[in-house]
This record gives sequence, structure tokens and C-alpha cells, in this order.
Amino acid sequence: MSVTEFTVAGPNEGPYGVAVARGEVWTTLVHAGVVARLSGQRFDLGAADSRPSVIVPGPDDAVWFTRSGDDRIGRIATGSPEVAAIKVPGGGSPYGICVGPDDAVWFTLMNTDQIGRLTVDGEVSTYPIGTTGAFPAIITATDDLWFTLNQGNAIGRMTTTGSVTTYPLPIEGAGPVGISAGVDAVWFVEILAGQAGRITPDGTIVEFPLPPDSKPHAVVATDDGGCWITLWGAAAVARLDAAGNLIEQIGLGAGSEPHGLALDTDGSVWVALEKGSVAHIQP
Repeated sequence: MSVTEFTVAGPNEGPYGVAVARGEVWTTLVHAGVVARLSGQRFDLGAADSRPSVIVPGPDDAVWFTRSGDDRIGRIATGSPEVAAIKVPGGGSPYGICVGPDDAVWFTLMNTDQIGRLTVDGEVSTYPIGTTGAFPAIITATDDLWFTLNQGNAIGRMTTTGSVTTYPLPIEGAGPVGISAGVDAVWFVEILAGQAGRITPDGTIVEFPLPPDSKPHAVVATDDGGCWITLWGAAAVARLDAAGNLIEQIGLGAGSEPHGLALDTDGSVWVALEKGSVAHIQP
């Protein structure tokens, strides 16, 4: 493996989320109120406290991202300098975001225990998860929506009509954060328990221990059934195979603070490093 770093931010701007869309790499600068493109273009959101967080390619020719600081969902067309923002009624601090099976944009509302849905036409609707104080975090999609309940110590599942099922985790206080749909199961990570986990469509959960004090944060599933994970506490990324075996760990340097992950079309991985750069990991 080779690791190449690209500086995309100034001191304390904090790259956080990362996405690959139409061959371009995008990252959110959570402390600056900016979305940046690896090619050098910066998109100022006009609100320094907007806290752009998770970013994904949309169902259209755009990237979509959450603004947890001012309760908005942002959109930037990949071929345009225009930045759009849609206000989430009732707030709730949107954080995780994904494209659902219905080609709408779905997102978590951490502070109101809801899942939101946004069409490309700007229509917003919200659905309660039925649990109070659960703090829904990252969200991913198969035929349903799957999300981590960071304070609820569970994995949630919602149909596109709003029906919710929750699956409690075996260990108390595990603190699940990242989640990513794979080829035959959904991967997730537990930042406080230091574990990765897989949940199958029938709700079966299997957990895998990671290196001590590694504090896994984000996860992205790979086409071979495995996954990549950012180890925030260990300043590294790890790769697991389909059976949950740790097959590779790559250090990114002290103080790098790896957060978001994105898989490129060639199987390489992009990692947002809060120290101010984006790392590209290639076979």
C-alpha cells in the first residue's frame, strides 16, 4: 500500500467528511464552514458555525452534506459554483447522510431522535425513531435505511415508509458511530467498545475486537465483503476481510485524527484527516 497526502485546509479548519463524486474528491471543513475540492476549489457556506459534516454523492449531479451547526442540508452541483441549503424544519442537528433506495436523500437528526428525508426538489419530511435520547449518528442504505444509535447502544433500521426496528448491541455503552452497507451485511463500528460489527438482514450481530484504544470512527464496506475503518485513537486506518479478520493497519502519523472515509472506483481509499489534509491509500 502507498499513502499520499494532499493539504486541503489551513490550521484548525478540520477536514471531516470525504466523498468521491464524478471523479472529484470533496471534503467538509467542519471548523471553517467550507466544503473543499481536492482540485483546489473552496465553497464558503457563508456561515462559519455551520459545521459541514458528512458528505456523499447525491442521486443527481451534486454532492450533498449535513450542516449540523445550523440545521441545514447543503448541496453543491459538481459542475457549478452555486451552493444551496435547505433548512430542516424543527432543527435537530443533521449529521449522517446517504442516498436511499428511493433516490431521496436521507439524514439523521441527532438531537430530536428522527430520520429525515429530502427529495431533490427540496421537499423535507421527518420520521421519529421511537427512542428518546438515542442520538442517531451515521446512516446507510440497502433496501432499507440502517443507522447507528450512539447513545441508544443499538443499530436502527427503517423502511422508506418510516417503520423502525432496533437491534440492541451485546455490550453496554459501545457507542456505535460509523455504519456502511456491504454486499451481504451492514458493517458498523463502536468507538467506545473498540470493536467492529456486522449485522445481517435477519438482525444477527457479530462483533470483532480492534486494537486497544483505537477508537474506531468511520467505516466503508468493500466489494469483497470486508471493510476499511478509521482508527481515530490510533491515528491509523485498518482493513478487515469478510470474516472480520484484521488484515492490514496503516499508520497516518501522530495527530492526524482520521475521520471520514470514501471508497474510489478503483478500490483505493480516501481519508479525511482533521490535521488539514486528505490521504489517498492505494494498493
